[in-house]
Amino acid sequence: MATLSDTSVAVPHGPGSFGQITRLLAGWVERGWLREIDAAFAGFIAREVPDAHELLILAAALASHQLGRGHVCLDLAATLANPSVVLSLPPDGLAVQEVDDLDVMVALPSQVLADVTLERWQAALTHQEIVGDGPGETPLVLTGTRLYLRRYWQYEQNVCREIGRRLEASVKLESALQGGGLSQALDTLFPPRATDADAKPDWQKLACALAVRSAFSIITGGPGTGKTTTVVKLLALLQSLALETSKDGRPLRIRLAAPTGKAAARLNESIAGAVARLPLDAFAQAEAIRAAIPVVVTTLHRLLGTRPDSRRFRHHAGNPLSLDVLVIDEASMVDLEMMNAVLDALPERARLILLGDKDQLASVEAGAVLGELCQRASKGNYMPETQAWLQQTTGEQIDPTLIDATGSALDQAIVMLRHSHRFSADSGIGKLAEAVNKGEPKDVADVWAHGYADLALLECSEKNDTVLKALIVDGVVRDAVNVRGPSESVRQGYRHYLKTLRDKHPSHDANQEAFDAWARVVLGAHGKFQLLCALRRGAWGVEGLNRRIARLLQEERLINATGEWYLGRPVLVTRNDYELGLMNGDIGITLELPAANGSWSLRVAFAAGDGSHRIKWVLPSRLQAVETVFALTVHKSQGSEFTHAALVLPDSLSPVLTRELVYTGITRARSFLTIASVGGKSIVEQAVKARVLRASGLSAGFESQ
Repeated sequence: MATLSDTSVAVPHGPGSFGQITRLLAGWVERGWLREIDAAFAGFIAREVPDAHELLILAAALASHQLGRGHVCLDLAATLANPSVVLSLPPDGLAVQEVDDLDVMVALPSQVLADVTLERWQAALTHQEIVGDGPGETPLVLTGTRLYLRRYWQYEQNVCREIGRRLEASVKLESALQGGGLSQALDTLFPPRATDADAKPDWQKLACALAVRSAFSIITGGPGTGKTTTVVKLLALLQSLALETSKDGRPLRIRLAAPTGKAAARLNESIAGAVARLPLDAFAQAEAIRAAIPVVVTTLHRLLGTRPDSRRFRHHAGNPLSLDVLVIDEASMVDLEMMNAVLDALPERARLILLGDKDQLASVEAGAVLGELCQRASKGNYMPETQAWLQQTTGEQIDPTLIDATGSALDQAIVMLRHSHRFSADSGIGKLAEAVNKGEPKDVADVWAHGYADLALLECSEKNDTVLKALIVDGVVRDAVNVRGPSESVRQGYRHYLKTLRDKHPSHDANQEAFDAWARVVLGAHGKFQLLCALRRGAWGVEGLNRRIARLLQEERLINATGEWYLGRPVLVTRNDYELGLMNGDIGITLELPAANGSWSLRVAFAAGDGSHRIKWVLPSRLQAVETVFALTVHKSQGSEFTHAALVLPDSLSPVLTRELVYTGITRARSFLTIASVGGKSIVEQAVKARVLRASGLSAGFESQ
């Protein structure tokens, strides 16, 4: 690595260059490129082992940095091939010229690594006190070209091992399912359809059959493909078989969980209705089966039992969960550390069923567990013996293109639901989501050219608020590109919930029931529209847009934002608060309750999220981790749906602007989608070519099994 003549911080190039590497990392921290914890970790290693090569110290800092960006490890080869993109240094949306107005310039990672080869970097990591290649006590683990912090290497090993054990146990489960009872039960839950030579297979029925015979299973699919309906029928099937075969007639102990409070609340809202609609009349113990299916969903943190100021949970291998079946919804949001904790706490004989959309954004924390496990889901890769068993059990024919004699054990436990019931054949939202998933800009352009009635594309400007104001106040898209008269009933803006708040406001002497009913109506009205952002920072990130939208609503006299708290302020909970019973991702609206002497007292109303329709009223002063949410990041919107969603894209490409982000934003819209693009149509078409590629070895772990 050569010293750069135009920087006052030289690039280190030998063992023991502690001072130079420290100044380099300090310069990155000063500019906000690197976290202080990343530099501190590298500094600790450098002090403990003074003879460590500077490339090792740099790798330690970057491995920690990548962990903070959602990567499980640092991929040395990928980093050398394209350091700026892989490391996102400078970070997303922060151009070099915006930070180099400091007195001292600093070398970029691309400059630092310009002359480094993979072989040289791997050789520099050969230090038995710091880097190991497997079990041991070293702080870092190197596997091929992947460098891990030991804790995350161990998480990955544990997850592979525990899922592998359950896949092996599936052989015993299948042998216990011999006989006609399973086929009859499946035909009852999924009545045979009219004979049609061109009929497509019933993937919901196939999913239930495959999941019944496996101790670990995944049901993946896009929005509206029936994941919740499928899993409820699966649970009915499992309870039916358990009640028939158990000696004491004891039903299975089933728990339902989701990563966030918002996701749990959504499943709570839908699952009770799905259980009530189950076609169980032909079952001998119909009511017992229905009663044995839970309708209450909890968060994973509550399920495992959090401990204050600790990463550990009350439930673990030494104190396992008391259950037979665990279903996790919105599993794309589950990070590697949490998946490890879940598997650690599962009893040996318990089933684990994951539900989620493999194409959505991965978890905010490190890992993309569902996405990696489902890498091959679209191609099926079912072995011929699996195909034969499914045909015999379900009567369904699988397309020959989905059969693979070399399919893995994991492939046999995954089903992708392939038909959306939410988006009709003429739905622009569905077509756009499909085109984005394909990653072909031409397909995206073709969708816009068609002019679907539930899609709008707006071109916004930072200097002129006219278009943005019309959108966020009234959902107006009249001047949008390629729109054929969207329905005003679904094309709402924020005026709708603020007008509802005012028009439905109870009188001062109304009872608590009336105020609860008011809060439910306002919360429902707020869900009609949501502005979504790709970025947090900058004029087109949530921070800039929340201020801008508040000003525009104030100009319209829809809010009176003279202080931090005001009537109508929507807030997002950003950290779990178990004392208040609020979870990260919960959204509340600032309303008011009667106070003494005819006055009013501000309270924030939250839906209880337990299916009870109760309202939690919280004093603003008790909310320590909330932010205004006129604009919401796409990441935070996961697990939510809005009648009209508006996705704001910035004026230039950014490493965070990927196919998965655009797809996730699109599929938050239930009836109408607006894409407000500062950079025009081209930004959308370019973004779909970029993918989230999180560094990890999870999928490789299953390939080797």
